[in-house]
Parts: sequence; structure tokens; C-alpha cells
Amino acid sequence: MNSTTDFVSWFRSVTPYVNAFRGKTFVIGFSGEMVTDEKFVDFIHDINLLASLGVRLVLVHGARPQIQLRLDESQLETQSIMGLRVTDPAALQCVKESVGRVHHEIAALLSMGLPNSPMANAAIRVTSGNFVTACPYGVINGVDLMHTGKVRKINAHAIHSRLEQGDVILISPLGYSPTGEIFNLIMENVATETAIALNADKLIFLLDALDIEAFSADKPKPLPRELTIAESKSLLDNKIPTATPLVPDGIRLSLQCATKACEMGVTRTHLISRHSDGAIVQELFTHHGIGCMISQETLQTLRKARIDDVGGILQLIEPLEAEGILVRRNRELLEIEIDRFTVFEHDGVILGCAALYPFPEEQACELACLAIHSDYRDLGHGNRLLKHIESKTIAQGIHKLFVLTTHATHWFIEHGFVATTLSELPEAKQNLYNYQRRSKVLIKHL
Repeated sequence: MNSTTDFVSWFRSVTPYVNAFRGKTFVIGFSGEMVTDEKFVDFIHDINLLASLGVRLVLVHGARPQIQLRLDESQLETQSIMGLRVTDPAALQCVKESVGRVHHEIAALLSMGLPNSPMANAAIRVTSGNFVTACPYGVINGVDLMHTGKVRKINAHAIHSRLEQGDVILISPLGYSPTGEIFNLIMENVATETAIALNADKLIFLLDALDIEAFSADKPKPLPRELTIAESKSLLDNKIPTATPLVPDGIRLSLQCATKACEMGVTRTHLISRHSDGAIVQELFTHHGIGCMISQETLQTLRKARIDDVGGILQLIEPLEAEGILVRRNRELLEIEIDRFTVFEHDGVILGCAALYPFPEEQACELACLAIHSDYRDLGHGNRLLKHIESKTIAQGIHKLFVLTTHATHWFIEHGFVATTLSELPEAKQNLYNYQRRSKVLIKHL
């Protein structure tokens, strides 16, 4: 940050997220590859930060590379069926050794409390246990997968009990059966079923893919910043025309699991590349984020403004008023006229607004205070607001819409308005015309 002012501004900007996340349950899934990365300690620091802010955390780790290394050391070869490793008794021994080693290494890092470090005074209590009941995958294509299993049940009550005590839950990709057997599970499935059972507020996957914005090397296409369940399914089924044919395997499983979790009640799921420093902090504590978020419904809405939107509208229009683009409106006036306003809301944040003032005697309406947040311009949101205002005008039986502007003349002309004279305005509006601003007058016949 360039200055103390920047730091203070940033620190204040994260306050809404801190308040929103306190007491919420996050399930975070990460791979064995991530554990071996030198940046993993920084990730542990970020976990400590979330815990210190009151987030209830369940961590689900993988161990694929560690298991493969142990198999290679033992000179054991395993068969794979439809992407699933056949875990025979000998391979299971390697799985147990590898998972146990990774599990304890993570617990040790979470237990750090060195002075003058991000973990100072952390005092994180790590809880593990037989929270995952598993069953065998069974026989596929005539091949018995033996100790390769799937999640049968998550002991949500036990996990909630420990979360209420402030513990961080650490779950491995091993499950246990009522018959006393151990099963090798897929990390993504464990994290997904855990999030569903806990009715978690977020499920977060940290992906090994260097760039989650690329579907294929030969024809990259951005993975959308946001997806609804329906959009995610269409993407996975290749039903989005602009998408490339394949979602890489490294992303596909996580995207499938994230979509399933949302379908089953998890509020939001996130896919983030683990290679970005502070990836989880950037995703959770900035409005734009750095990954892909899947939600049950679209986060963007156009709706009638409410009285509790006044603060958000003021925050949006004050910079434009300071530049002389908009006429100044104080809080009292906004509160009086709030019923005139429509807002464009994204994830609970007001990023656009417009007001409509009818002049029924002259069969005309005025479009006023059309504003879009600077970070969201040129994305079609202004056009959406304009069309919404036009529809409201027509719904009143009025087909003449006018606007006064000092800076956006060309934009309105491009959207069908025609420059005209002051005499074309309703008489009441002519009497209020500010000759010092010398606003241009434009009219559109609907």
C-alpha cells in the first residue's frame, strides 16, 4: 500500500465481510500437492486469520502425491477404473501411512504460535476424529475396488459440537465403516458431503490448476467470475455456446462437487487457484474476488429502492456529484424521494441507480441520477437500468422520456435519445432549470 490512508481505507473496506463471516461455517478442501508447496505456511497463516475473525472452519485435505510416492517406494502398482484407484490391502497400508503423515504435518503447522509471526497468540485447537462413515465403492466393470470407498454419512452433530467450542476441524480423505474397515476416499467428495451435512455457508476448493481461467490450452476461455447452478451445469454439459468443448479434469471434479453442494443447500461455493498468494483472503475479502463463485441464484438484481438503500446510493453518487456530473442530493432529499429510485444490486452491494420523475400533465417522465459504479461500467448495466426505466415509463401510459446531462450526451444519443431545446421540457421542469450547469436536454419517444 502506498500510504497510511490507503491502509486505513482498505482496512475499513473489509469490515462488512468480517461482520458477515463471523460465526459462519466454511469447509475448505485442498490437495496434497498444496501441502508440499512452500506457500502452504502462508495458507496456514490465512486460516489463522479466518479463525481469529470468528469463522468456524472445517479443513479437508488430500494426499494423492504422497500416496503415489509411497506406492512407488514400495514398488506397488495399482489399477485405476474410471479415474478411481483400486486400493488393495497392500496399497491401503501406503494410504494410511501417507495420509497420517500429511495429517500430522498440517496439525503441527496449525499449532504454531511463534512470537513476531502471523501465528503469534493463535492458540488454535485442532480436532480430528472418525467424523466420516464410509462404505466400499464396490465392483465397477467387473473390478472390485476393495478399500476404495465413498462417503456414507457425516457426523454433523459431533463436528458442530467441536466448532461451537472454537476448534478447527481437520478431516483426512479416510473413512471408517461400522464393520471396522478403513476406506480410501476422494478429498473433493469428502469436502462436499461435509459441507452439505453441516449446511455450511461456504465450500471452498483451492485448485492445483495454475490458471482456472483456461478451459483448454489451444482455445482459452475465461471461467466466469460467477455461475448459477444452472449455468454451471450447462458449462459442464457443454451447453454454453461460447464455451470451449472441455473443462479440464483438474477443474471438472471440483466444479461438479461445488455445483452439487449448492444444489443441496450450501449458500456459496468457490473455486480458487492455490498459486495466488493469499488466494483465500483475496477471494473472501474483496468484492471482485479472484476465483469462480457458484451460487444458487444470480447475484445481480434490479429492484425498487428501499429506505435502507439511502446510504449505499449516497456512497455511489457522491463521487459523481463532486465531479459535477450529477446534481447534489443530500440524505434528507434521498429519503423523501427514495420511491422514485431503482437500484442495481450485486451480492448485496448497490452498484447502480436511476430515478424516474413523472410529469403526468405533460405526458412526460424524467430520467435522473443514472449512475453506475466505476468498476462496473461498460458491462451493459447502464443499458439494463435504462431499459428498466423505459418500461416503467410505458407502464404509466407515458411515451416521452427526457434527461438532462452535462457529461453523458453521446451515451444517451447512442441509446436513442435526441438533443432538443429547453422549451420541449414540461413547464415545471423549465422553471427549475439550472442555467449555471447548462445541462444538455435530450428526449426519447418510446
